[in-house]
Formats: sequence, C-alpha cells, structure tokens
Amino acid sequence: MVLLRFAPSPTGPLHLGGLRMALYNHLYAKKHGGRWILRIEDTDATRYVPGSVDGIRRALDWAGLEYDFGPGKKGPHSPYYQSERLDLYKHYAKKLLESGHAYRCFCSMDRLSEVREKLARTGSNATYDRHCLHLTEEEAARRVKAGEKSVVRLNGTQLPTRPGGVDLIFGQLKDAHASLATDPILLKSDLFPTYHLASVVDDHEMGITHVLRGEEWLPSLPLHLDLYASLKLQPPQFAHLPILLNADGSKMSKRNGDVQVDDYIKRGWEPISVLNWLALAGWGARHDPFTEPTEPKPESSSASSTHSHQSGTDAPDSTAVYTLPQLITEFDLTSVTHRNSSLDPMKLEYLNKQHLLQQRSTSDGLTAMAERVHDLVKDAFPESQHTSVEMIEKAILLLEGRLTNLKELPIHAFYLFEEPNLGSEEAVEMVNALAPQDRELVLSSVCKALSEVPEPWEDQDILKVLHDTRKEIKVSTKVFMKTLRHALTGFKDGPAIHDIIKVLGPVRSLDRLKSISSN
Repeated sequence: MVLLRFAPSPTGPLHLGGLRMALYNHLYAKKHGGRWILRIEDTDATRYVPGSVDGIRRALDWAGLEYDFGPGKKGPHSPYYQSERLDLYKHYAKKLLESGHAYRCFCSMDRLSEVREKLARTGSNATYDRHCLHLTEEEAARRVKAGEKSVVRLNGTQLPTRPGGVDLIFGQLKDAHASLATDPILLKSDLFPTYHLASVVDDHEMGITHVLRGEEWLPSLPLHLDLYASLKLQPPQFAHLPILLNADGSKMSKRNGDVQVDDYIKRGWEPISVLNWLALAGWGARHDPFTEPTEPKPESSSASSTHSHQSGTDAPDSTAVYTLPQLITEFDLTSVTHRNSSLDPMKLEYLNKQHLLQQRSTSDGLTAMAERVHDLVKDAFPESQHTSVEMIEKAILLLEGRLTNLKELPIHAFYLFEEPNLGSEEAVEMVNALAPQDRELVLSSVCKALSEVPEPWEDQDILKVLHDTRKEIKVSTKVFMKTLRHALTGFKDGPAIHDIIKVLGPVRSLDRLKSISSN
C-alpha cells in the first residue's frame, strides 16, 4: 500500500508552503489508494514553539486534509512525535557503529571551530578532519564510560556501493557528496538525532513508500541514500518539490510576509480556494473540468502563470477551478514544474470568487454560506431586524460575481441590513448631481408605479415597471437610475436596481423612496 508522511517541525504556525506539502501528500496518497501520516519532527528543542502542533492540526482540519495516522489517532506507526522515538534512533546509531559505518567523535566545539577555519584557509571544502575516526572501540568505550560527551558521525570513508539517486520530479540525479558536510553528525551529544538519521529511521520503521518534501532537501539525498545502504534498508521513492515563493519572488519565511495559514483563515478565504491556489502553484493540471469561467481571468506577471508540462501536453491553466476530489483525480507528479513558483494574490481572489459562485449554485450550498456568515452579519448590524439566514441568502444571490470573499458581504450589501447613510460623502455627491425637480419626479412616479404592483414582487417584472415609468416621465436613464440608487442604497455602484427592490421588498423599498421624496 502507498504510504506517505507530512512531517512538519513544531516551530510556529503552519505556513502556505507547509500546507501545500500536506496537500500534495494527500493528493498523491488518495489518488493511489494509499494513506498518509502526520509526523511531528520535534528533535530540536531549541526551536520548539508551544501550541504549534495544535495549530498545525487546526489548519489541516480547516483545509479538509484529514491524515490517516498521527497525533490524536491510533495507528500501527505510533508514536508520532520524534522526541518519543529516541530509543529507536539510538538502536540504529549502534548498528552503524558496530558495522563500521559510523564512529564516535569527542571533539569540542572550540576544536571543531578551529578545524573549520583552518580547512577554509587552505581552500578545502571539508568541514572536519576526521580526528576521531581512528579511535579504537576500546578507547571510545572508555571515554564514553568516563562521561565524555560525544556525537555519532557517519563514516564517509566506508560508504557502501549503491545505485544513483532518482527523483520522481527531477529524474536521475548526480551524487554530489562534495557539497555535503564531512562525515555529518547523525546522533548529537544529547542523544537526540539529526534530521538525517531520524527521517531515514522513521520512514523505514513506518513503512513509508514515497517521500514528498521540499527541494531544499535535494542536496541531502545522497547522504540519506548512503544511510539506507549502510543499514541495508530499501529506500522509499523520493519527490522533491520546488520551493514556493512570495509574489515578489522572495523566499517564504514564517517570520516575513503574509504566509501563515491562520491569516487566510481569519480573512475568510474558502479552504478549497486556498488549496486550489496552492495546488496549481508549480503543478500543471491537464484541463479545467468546469465550463468557461463567468468572468475574464486575471492577468499576472507571476512565475506561476504558465507551467511547462513534462508529459508534453499543453501548458495548463493556472486558474482552473477544482474541487478536492477533482484535484485528487488530476494530480500527477510528472506535471510538477522544475522551477520555483510564486503565489499571485490576484489568482486567489479569482479562484475564491469562482468557488463562491459554485457553492451558491445549489440550495444546500447557498444555505451553508449564509449560515457561515450569519454571526458576522449580526455583529455588523446589531440593531437590524433584517439579518436572518434567508435575507443573507438573498444578499449572496444579489451580489453574484461581485463577492470575492464571503466576509465582504456586510460591506457590499450593507443597505439590505440597515438604512443607507444618505449623509455620507458619496451619497451627498450623488444627490448634488441631480436636479431637484427631476429627482422629485422620478421618486414620486416610481412610488406610484410600484404601489400598483401586486405582491409578491419576486414574481413580478420590476424591470419592466421601471422601464415603462422612465419612458412615461421622459427622463434620461442616467438620472432615473442615479435617483433610485441614491434613495435605496446611498451608493454609486452595486447590483441592478430592480433586483435590489425585489430583495428589499414592497414595504422597505417604498418607505425609502417616500422618505426621500418628502424631504
């Protein structure tokens, strides 16, 4: 069975790069009928941030990425915190020592610093002089028993012969051992493992078949393959994903930029929109499973705006709209680009708008949207008697493609929940542009015409009523519509006036028109 793992470090909130990594693991596992593990790599206590694991789990839950095994779930691979697996790492370190593929190093930090400086002055790429390599087993055992601190290093002089590295994205790789540290440390003096030993041991012990991780680990692949060979273990298949960049091309960091998943949750972005956005940043889907979008797609200078498709098909549309099941069906590692990809905020806005349109197209989806934003609307208009779920549904339908983010609803449709502020600068500017006699004529005529329209207005052709009234009083369309928009919303732009009138209904519409007419 295909088994993958998402293995974040608990060093802060989950960021977009981490969420994309979890997403790709989820997509690959589910497409191939497999499962995935959430494993917490917490062996570096100096970087641990309390609450990080809960935050990671909340972010994954929000995104709808349910891991099969991990914290809070029983499974055959536990424990899922590396800090609870220390005996396992010591066991494997001992095996490497006994086979001669590793050795103990007792050098102090001061000596190591001096050695590095000396080697650098000679132009050497080496980082250690293997001072402790030739200690006898007896000497090493004596010093350990005496309480001397030591680390366990990989013996770079005893590397077994093995096949070259192959990556599912980058293909055949060269073994660039020269770029690695000399005899890298596997087990630290505090008996905690380094990433290299821990990841190899855990991936083997947990039965991981495929490792999807960031491209920054690609230079370490030769070392990891050396460890597998030294331990006589079968390595998993590897896929190193190109790095995700900020919109300006800078590297993402938990400390800089707008990269935390929590920020996107608080701002009300749809989870599937964020996943859709992240999935297509560096991966090329073959086609858009939906019909043509309802509005033009955004232009972008982002590096992710086009992608080369490794299988030779046409470059995909980086704003194609997908549900999570469709992403699972379409996902293909061979379509992942070899270059880093940047995130374009304009694409997220576009995708979010499209997903909102998809959701509101069904009765259940519309109700779910209204219920999600119900508390927000009530908080925004605490004195209003018009903040029911039914009214919110009507507001969502009224705004159509104007709604980029559901949290914008109180801003774009405020006039549905409370009386318009006709004293605002915008409203005053609107009324000052109208001749008083024209304004009065429009208001009185429309009031009379609407008063004669039978209820319910939802079933009536209000647009025709307005059209006939304007023709009868012989005023320009601009004056006619501006007068009504001012009276009903106090806002220059917005949905069609006849649609607004239907949502407001007879009582509220006529009250607003009459109150303005009498002033």
